Parts: sequence; structure tokens; C-alpha cells
Amino acid sequence: MLAETLSRALRGFGHEVVVTPSGEQALESLFERREPAEVVLLDVMLPGIDGFEVCRRIRAADALPVILLTARGDAMDVVVGLECGADDYVVKPVEPRVLDARVKTILRRTTPAQRTTRRIGDLEIDSTALVVTKGGTELVLTATELRLLVEFADHTGQVLSRQTLLQRVWDYGYTGDTRLVDAAVSRLRAKIEPDPGNPTVLRTVRGLGYRLVTP
Repeated sequence: MLAETLSRALRGFGHEVVVTPSGEQALESLFERREPAEVVLLDVMLPGIDGFEVCRRIRAADALPVILLTARGDAMDVVVGLECGADDYVVKPVEPRVLDARVKTILRRTTPAQRTTRRIGDLEIDSTALVVTKGGTELVLTATELRLLVEFADHTGQVLSRQTLLQRVWDYGYTGDTRLVDAAVSRLRAKIEPDPGNPTVLRTVRGLGYRLVTP
């Protein structure tokens, strides 16, 4: 069984692993029994509600990082998964060492380096306390969204390419999937822009990447 094989391998790499056989039980474990978790590895093909729906429900309630495990790498599966709020995805079969590296990358992203609090328009970013407020109201951002926003704030006015963002935010080289960037930018805009459909803060520079513009 894949779950047993991967969980045994990840334990061998020093991770504590809790396995649940269905999406419903995973949600119960996370939110009803409050099993502590730092990362969720979520198979798309689950009995009962599928991994996409589980991801949606996790993201609606928590900023917990989610890595999707999918049997197919086709564009539709990837896009649907990222739009559900996944931070990353891995195509099965996957080498345990590769999965371990992805998990450790996610864990590194949950603790950004200390930076001073900064203001951008009505946004206030305190990456040390992992808090972002908009007009005084705290926003719920995932670790990936937080790091992405901090990266843009550190380079206000500069155009950052998707490959640059993959390297700095996801710790990936040039073989990374730029759809991760586009999906994360879309989710971030939905939280920080006055009108996400017509972004004025986080702008697209066609053919190049994205730029954060201060008012």
C-alpha cells in the first residue's frame, strides 16, 4: 500500500507521520480531534470525498501547508489542485527522498527569516510574528502566500520573474512548475487587492512576471 510505504520511508527520514484512510477521517483528525500537524500530504484519489475537496475544506479553515499527491501530471489535475489551495504537488510514483525534500522545503517556508514590519498602502506585514493585516484586519495567509508577499515587499517596484520566485519562495531550480507561482499569486491577490479581478497592487508584467506597486 502506497500510504504505508511512504509513511515508513518518511519516518525513516525523521518525520512523525499519522495516516488516515479517507478524506473524512483526515478532516476529523485535523479539526475535530486536533491532531497536531505541520504539513498535510494529500492523495487526490481517496475513498469518499476526494483530495481536491479535502484541500478546499482545509484551506477554508486553516493555513496548514498542503502537498497533493496525484497519479497524473496532466494540466487539468495540476490546475484544479492549485486552485483548491495546495502549496505544492507531486506526481506518483514518487521517490521517498524526493518527497522528503519537498516536505522539508515546505517546513522551511513556515518560518521566514526575521524582517522588520513594513507597510504597503493599507497592508502591514510582520513576517516575524507571521501576521499580515489589511486596514487593521488580520488576513489568513498560508506560509507560501506569506513568503511570496514578503518577497515582493522586499523588492517593491521590481519585476520578479516566475522562475526567480520559484527559486526564492519555493526553493526550486529551473525545473520547477511556474503554475505554482501563478496559482499562489491569484490566491494572494484575492486577499490583498481591493478588486482581485483588476489588480492594482500586485501587477502582471506581460511576458516577464509580477511587480508589487506601492500607492
